[in-house]
Amino acid sequence: MSRSRVLVYRELPPDQLARIRAEHEVTLADPSLPEQEAAFFEALGSASGMIGALYPVGSSLLARAPALRVVSSVSVGLDAYDQAALAARGIVLCHTPGVLDEAVADLLMGMVLAIGRRIPELVEHVRTGAWARHVEPDLYGWDVHGKTLGVLGYGRIGHAVARRAALGFGMPVLYCARSPRASGLPGGAARQVSLPELLSESDFLVVVLPLTEQTRGLLGAAELSLMKPGAFLVNAGRGAVIQEDALVRALDAERLRGAALDVFVTEPLPGESPLRTHPKVLPLPHVGSATHETRHAMAEMATSNLLMVLRGEPPLAAQPVRPQP
Repeated sequence: MSRSRVLVYRELPPDQLARIRAEHEVTLADPSLPEQEAAFFEALGSASGMIGALYPVGSSLLARAPALRVVSSVSVGLDAYDQAALAARGIVLCHTPGVLDEAVADLLMGMVLAIGRRIPELVEHVRTGAWARHVEPDLYGWDVHGKTLGVLGYGRIGHAVARRAALGFGMPVLYCARSPRASGLPGGAARQVSLPELLSESDFLVVVLPLTEQTRGLLGAAELSLMKPGAFLVNAGRGAVIQEDALVRALDAERLRGAALDVFVTEPLPGESPLRTHPKVLPLPHVGSATHETRHAMAEMATSNLLMVLRGEPPLAAQPVRPQP
């Protein structure tokens, strides 16, 4: 098999980088670093494969990559990629579904517990020396066990969260999906409902939707007004699913008790964003899959996808493409 040129545009674990180097010539260049940007664009001209994440790949970039056959993303979400432009060129777009489901579900359940029991505030209470006597009711949290958990987006991650909530915390679970879907949980532990019912009945609403034209801005002022007074909102899907200005207004009006957010419309979160310092918001830096084990598994799957396509084999996970005319 002839050796091709592979452009690695985000750091990979050494063992996965070694796998690629065993079969192909490798250029390492991260375009988000000014000192490497020129090398990145120069390498595009001869690259047959690209592997990385968090950098937009659209038609203008593809025009500079005439030999490109495969883009392997170390991610599940593909909203950084112009899928139509890739498909028009017959370029295979791979991603890493499945390997991060449990890690993201762990974080989501942790976010539910953190905002329900006010863990960040209580940590700060101790660290600042404010803990001088017993905690007063103004710092009490709220029960999580037995409360209703709503899941908006019932794919693999949504199901994993529902399983934790129902079986671990005795929470009744409601979920909303685009089509009828079995809950996968025993008995009546989870029930599929409409979006209005999900919003009005959930004490904790967990959002795990991908970003599509249908989900962009899905939760705005009208939808948030349907939520149960005093409910909590948790989002680890995509930031643009929620209209952030409407969320701030709902929090300020005390319609919602709090929000835990791992994703935002703009990332990193701008310093001027009110979500950054809002007292009712728990902001996290998009770390749903950020464990050593899961990030390595993602890199391993992305590397396998890349190598399989360059060998002429079907990858483990890819978006459908249509051949070039």
